[in-house]
Amino acid sequence: MRRINAIAIMIAFFGLGGVAFLLLRVYGFDVINAGVWSQVALVVVLLGWISTYVFRAVTQTMTYNQQLDDYKKAVLTKQLEEMTPEAREKLFAEVAAENNSSENSPKNVVTNTKDE
Repeated sequence: MRRINAIAIMIAFFGLGGVAFLLLRVYGFDVINAGVWSQVALVVVLLGWISTYVFRAVTQTMTYNQQLDDYKKAVLTKQLEEMTPEAREKLFAEVAAENNSSENSPKNVVTNTKDE
């Protein structure tokens, strides 16, 4: 996000608070209650916005992570395209062998490492 975008969001956020205050005044709220409820509305909007950020950070769907994943995929695709057919077949055979060995190996094996 660029600085101008952050400034625009801040101005819009405070403008929304002002509009909410004026609408509450029009609907008959006194100054104190209109101020309180417009602040409540702004806090709820702010918490909602922050929750979307936290969700994107936890699920790693933020712009940087998506760009990094796209870059890694593009690099691997280019490397795969540049490989000779023989090297590509050898790689596929190694991956298949590794997948077969990992399927056949026992999982969660506990070994006793104590010297008795």
